[in-house]
Amino acid sequence: MSLIDEFRVTCDGLVIEPAAPADFERVGDLTVDAYLAAGHFDDPQHEYMQFVRRIADRAAKAEVYVARREGAVIASMTLVPFGSEYADIARAGELEIRMLSVDPAAQRSGAGKAMVLAAIERARQLPEVHAVSLTTGGNWTAARAFYESLGFAHCAQRDWYVPNTEILLVVYTMDLR
Repeated sequence: MSLIDEFRVTCDGLVIEPAAPADFERVGDLTVDAYLAAGHFDDPQHEYMQFVRRIADRAAKAEVYVARREGAVIASMTLVPFGSEYADIARAGELEIRMLSVDPAAQRSGAGKAMVLAAIERARQLPEVHAVSLTTGGNWTAARAFYESLGFAHCAQRDWYVPNTEILLVVYTMDLR
Protein backbone atom coordinates (compact mmCIF):
# COMPACT_ATOMS: atom_id res chain seq x y z
CA MET A 1 0.00 0.00 0.00
CA SER A 2 1.38 3.44 -0.95
CA LEU A 3 1.13 6.66 1.02
CA ILE A 4 -1.52 7.95 -1.38
CA ASP A 5 -3.70 4.95 -0.55
CA GLU A 6 -3.38 5.80 3.14
CA PHE A 7 -3.94 9.57 2.80
CA ARG A 8 -7.40 10.50 4.04
CA VAL A 9 -8.56 13.72 5.66
CA THR A 10 -11.87 14.56 7.28
CA CYS A 11 -12.87 18.20 7.59
CA ASP A 12 -16.25 19.87 8.23
CA GLY A 13 -18.30 16.87 7.16
CA LEU A 14 -16.10 16.13 4.15
CA VAL A 15 -13.94 13.10 3.54
CA ILE A 16 -11.00 13.78 1.23
CA GLU A 17 -9.38 10.66 -0.16
CA PRO A 18 -7.81 9.23 -3.31
CA ALA A 19 -10.23 8.88 -6.20
CA ALA A 20 -11.24 5.32 -6.94
CA PRO A 21 -11.80 4.11 -10.51
CA ALA A 22 -15.54 4.18 -9.80
CA ASP A 23 -15.18 7.96 -9.20
CA PHE A 24 -13.44 8.79 -12.47
CA GLU A 25 -16.52 9.58 -14.56
CA ARG A 26 -17.95 11.79 -11.82
CA VAL A 27 -14.61 13.60 -11.42
CA GLY A 28 -14.52 14.33 -15.15
CA ASP A 29 -18.13 15.54 -15.18
CA LEU A 30 -17.78 17.81 -12.17
CA THR A 31 -14.52 19.29 -13.45
CA VAL A 32 -16.09 20.17 -16.78
CA ASP A 33 -19.26 21.46 -15.08
CA ALA A 34 -17.23 23.68 -12.74
CA TYR A 35 -15.10 25.12 -15.55
CA LEU A 36 -18.17 25.80 -17.71
CA ALA A 37 -20.19 27.32 -14.84
CA ALA A 38 -17.29 29.64 -13.98
CA GLY A 39 -17.15 30.82 -17.59
CA HIS A 40 -13.62 29.58 -18.15
CA PHE A 41 -14.81 27.67 -21.21
CA ASP A 42 -18.04 27.74 -23.18
CA ASP A 43 -17.78 24.45 -25.07
CA PRO A 44 -17.84 21.10 -23.23
CA GLN A 45 -16.14 19.58 -26.28
CA HIS A 46 -13.19 21.99 -26.10
CA GLU A 47 -9.83 20.20 -26.32
CA TYR A 48 -8.97 21.11 -22.73
CA MET A 49 -12.33 19.80 -21.50
CA GLN A 50 -11.51 16.49 -23.15
CA PHE A 51 -8.09 16.55 -21.47
CA VAL A 52 -9.55 17.05 -17.97
CA ARG A 53 -11.85 14.07 -18.52
CA ARG A 54 -8.88 11.67 -18.84
CA ILE A 55 -8.99 10.73 -15.18
CA ALA A 56 -7.63 7.19 -15.47
CA ASP A 57 -4.50 8.46 -17.21
CA ARG A 58 -4.14 11.30 -14.72
CA ALA A 59 -4.56 8.97 -11.74
CA ALA A 60 -1.83 6.70 -13.13
CA LYS A 61 0.64 9.60 -13.32
CA ALA A 62 -0.38 11.89 -10.45
CA GLU A 63 -2.48 11.86 -7.29
CA VAL A 64 -6.20 12.47 -7.88
CA TYR A 65 -8.33 13.20 -4.82
CA VAL A 66 -12.04 13.60 -4.23
CA ALA A 67 -14.04 15.27 -1.49
CA ARG A 68 -17.16 13.42 -0.43
CA ARG A 69 -20.08 14.79 1.51
CA GLU A 70 -22.45 12.08 2.70
CA GLY A 71 -20.77 9.73 0.23
CA ALA A 72 -21.29 11.92 -2.85
CA VAL A 73 -18.27 13.32 -4.72
CA ILE A 74 -18.55 17.13 -4.66
CA ALA A 75 -14.97 18.20 -5.42
CA SER A 76 -11.71 16.95 -6.89
CA MET A 77 -8.11 17.97 -7.37
CA THR A 78 -4.92 16.55 -8.77
CA LEU A 79 -1.57 16.83 -7.01
CA VAL A 80 1.36 16.74 -9.40
CA PRO A 81 5.04 16.42 -8.57
CA PHE A 82 7.85 18.16 -10.42
CA GLY A 83 8.73 16.23 -13.58
CA SER A 84 5.28 14.75 -14.17
CA GLU A 85 3.80 15.18 -17.62
CA TYR A 86 0.81 16.73 -15.82
CA ALA A 87 2.94 19.46 -14.22
CA ASP A 88 2.55 22.92 -15.70
CA ILE A 89 4.65 24.96 -13.31
CA ALA A 90 6.00 22.70 -10.55
CA ARG A 91 9.68 23.14 -9.87
CA ALA A 92 11.95 20.74 -8.03
CA GLY A 93 10.68 20.43 -4.48
CA GLU A 94 7.16 21.59 -5.32
CA LEU A 95 3.84 19.77 -5.35
CA GLU A 96 1.48 21.43 -7.84
CA ILE A 97 -2.28 21.63 -7.34
CA ARG A 98 -4.05 21.14 -10.67
CA MET A 99 -7.67 21.00 -11.75
CA LEU A 100 -9.16 21.92 -8.37
CA SER A 101 -12.89 21.77 -9.05
CA VAL A 102 -15.99 22.00 -6.90
CA ASP A 103 -19.42 20.96 -8.13
CA PRO A 104 -21.26 24.22 -8.92
CA ALA A 105 -24.08 23.13 -6.56
CA ALA A 106 -21.55 22.77 -3.71
CA GLN A 107 -19.54 25.93 -4.26
CA ARG A 108 -19.13 28.27 -1.29
CA SER A 109 -19.57 25.27 1.03
CA GLY A 110 -15.94 25.15 2.16
CA ALA A 111 -15.07 22.20 -0.08
CA GLY A 112 -12.46 24.14 -2.07
CA LYS A 113 -10.76 25.37 1.08
CA ALA A 114 -10.78 21.86 2.55
CA MET A 115 -9.19 20.50 -0.63
CA VAL A 116 -6.39 23.09 -0.61
CA LEU A 117 -5.70 22.47 3.09
CA ALA A 118 -5.57 18.73 2.37
CA ALA A 119 -3.10 19.38 -0.47
CA ILE A 120 -0.89 21.32 1.93
CA GLU A 121 -1.09 18.50 4.46
CA ARG A 122 -0.23 15.96 1.76
CA ALA A 123 2.76 18.04 0.65
CA ARG A 124 4.05 18.13 4.23
CA GLN A 125 4.11 14.31 4.22
CA LEU A 126 6.50 14.19 1.28
CA PRO A 127 10.12 14.70 2.38
CA GLU A 128 11.21 15.95 -1.03
CA VAL A 129 8.53 18.68 -1.09
CA HIS A 130 9.14 22.12 0.41
CA ALA A 131 6.45 24.13 -1.38
CA VAL A 132 3.00 23.93 -2.95
CA SER A 133 2.37 25.70 -6.25
CA LEU A 134 -0.67 26.37 -8.42
CA THR A 135 -1.86 28.39 -11.37
CA THR A 136 -5.06 30.39 -11.66
CA GLY A 137 -6.48 32.82 -14.18
CA GLY A 138 -5.03 36.29 -14.19
CA ASN A 139 -8.48 37.88 -14.16
CA TRP A 140 -10.05 35.40 -11.72
CA THR A 141 -10.20 37.89 -8.88
CA ALA A 142 -12.15 35.69 -6.45
CA ALA A 143 -9.80 32.73 -6.95
CA ARG A 144 -6.75 34.93 -6.45
CA ALA A 145 -8.19 36.39 -3.23
CA PHE A 146 -9.06 32.88 -2.05
CA TYR A 147 -5.51 31.57 -2.49
CA GLU A 148 -4.02 34.68 -0.91
CA SER A 149 -6.35 34.27 2.10
CA LEU A 150 -4.89 30.79 2.62
CA GLY A 151 -1.32 32.10 2.65
CA PHE A 152 -0.25 31.61 -0.97
CA ALA A 153 1.96 34.31 -2.49
CA HIS A 154 1.77 35.49 -6.09
CA CYS A 155 5.03 34.79 -7.96
CA ALA A 156 4.70 37.26 -10.82
CA GLN A 157 8.03 36.25 -12.35
CA ARG A 158 6.54 32.79 -13.01
CA ASP A 159 3.28 33.97 -14.63
CA TRP A 160 2.73 32.67 -18.15
CA TYR A 161 0.33 32.73 -21.08
CA VAL A 162 -1.65 29.81 -22.41
CA PRO A 163 0.24 28.93 -25.61
CA ASN A 164 -1.08 30.69 -28.72
CA THR A 165 -3.46 32.89 -26.69
CA GLU A 166 -3.52 36.12 -24.72
CA ILE A 167 -4.83 34.30 -21.62
CA LEU A 168 -2.64 35.15 -18.64
CA LEU A 169 -2.18 32.50 -15.96
CA VAL A 170 -0.72 33.56 -12.64
CA VAL A 171 1.37 31.40 -10.33
CA TYR A 172 0.98 31.15 -6.58
CA THR A 173 3.24 29.30 -4.16
CA MET A 174 3.35 28.48 -0.48
CA ASP A 175 6.69 27.74 1.11
CA LEU A 176 6.35 24.97 3.70
CA ARG A 177 9.75 25.47 5.34
